[in-house]
Amino acid sequence: MVAGSASAREAVGLPARWGIHGLRHNYATVLIHAGASVKTVQLALGHSTPTITLNTYVHEWPDVLDRTRLLIDGALGQHETAATPAVSRA
Repeated sequence: MVAGSASAREAVGLPARWGIHGLRHNYATVLIHAGASVKTVQLALGHSTPTITLNTYVHEWPDVLDRTRLLIDGALGQHETAATPAVSRA
């Protein structure tokens, strides 16, 4: 393990068997679950293309189909979403 990675690993509560690769995977996963785009994660990890990022982490975006449905529903006026600001009903 590289110097400093043990303290970084301990700081985020990851198991002792995790090294730099585990920290990198955790970093990417946190970004994805916080809403980062594929391009943002690609740049943060230094992947040469977004395709590499998607091939590695596509399973971390499990809600994308549901999100796209909600966005379309919102655009069609069926639900209030981030894509369609709520209208005051006062």
